[in-house]
Amino acid sequence: MKIAVLSRNRRLYSTRRIVEAGQKRGHEVYVFDTLKCYMDIATMKPGIYYKGERLDGFHAVIPRIGASITGYGLAVLRQFEMMGVFPLNESVAIGRARDKLRSSQLLSRKGVGLPNTGFAHDIENAHDLIRLVGGAPVVVKLLEGTQGKGVVLAETKKAAESVIDAFQELKADFVVQEFIKEAGGSDVRCFVIGDKVVAAMTRQAREGEFRSNLHRGGTATVTKLTPAERSTALKAAKSMGLNVAGVDILRSNRGPLVMEVNSSPGLEGIEGATKKDIASMMIEFIERHGEPNKTRTRGKG
Repeated sequence: MKIAVLSRNRRLYSTRRIVEAGQKRGHEVYVFDTLKCYMDIATMKPGIYYKGERLDGFHAVIPRIGASITGYGLAVLRQFEMMGVFPLNESVAIGRARDKLRSSQLLSRKGVGLPNTGFAHDIENAHDLIRLVGGAPVVVKLLEGTQGKGVVLAETKKAAESVIDAFQELKADFVVQEFIKEAGGSDVRCFVIGDKVVAAMTRQAREGEFRSNLHRGGTATVTKLTPAERSTALKAAKSMGLNVAGVDILRSNRGPLVMEVNSSPGLEGIEGATKKDIASMMIEFIERHGEPNKTRTRGKG
């Protein structure tokens, strides 16, 4: 198969591993900088171009689209879809997962466990919003934040109101979420491919930090999931329509709670902790489901 990888940096661990895994299994794998792709839309034969050449003959595309370029990245991915190229994750599904508020609403509708979450526009609602999620301490999250950026733990009502006021002054969209104290600064990353959780790790925040992101000094160890955690991860990924997802779960006194569904989960931490060849599992999924040059109808948003 001829596989395209959309990535800003071919030297990133995840991108390198995907290329290595694809080539090892006998496929042609090409990496394209998403922002350098350009499209021919207003013709009967939609096309994508890169450095003056039309990208033809691809059977599958693996999107590794960073949050900062979501809009343009999804436009490029949609163009591949219009050309009948099989996407590892569809553009509509990625769009759902990237919108933290929308994804929470979808998960809630499907009955997936979530931390109590509030959203408002008017600063006068700050007091009621904090009360709605159970009172301080609370976590305030920017809707556009990634890797723990734009996430603040406010330990008192006054601190929460100050953070909300600051985000409002910046005209930034955010949610207020209950703080799950019993999680102890840890979460569980479940790596989902298709209808299976293929790997899982516990991420523990460093001392004095409540965010468990590995980019912020957190540590990762292999973990065993409970049936409820496994079921929750699969249901969360399916709710978004994602074939590949990193589902982050908090272990709470009332069961597993989904913190986030990541549509471009990194491979370095999970492969290092579990010693599993997850990149090859992603390629195997494409081999099973990526029928060459078959035109597909995209799902509704």
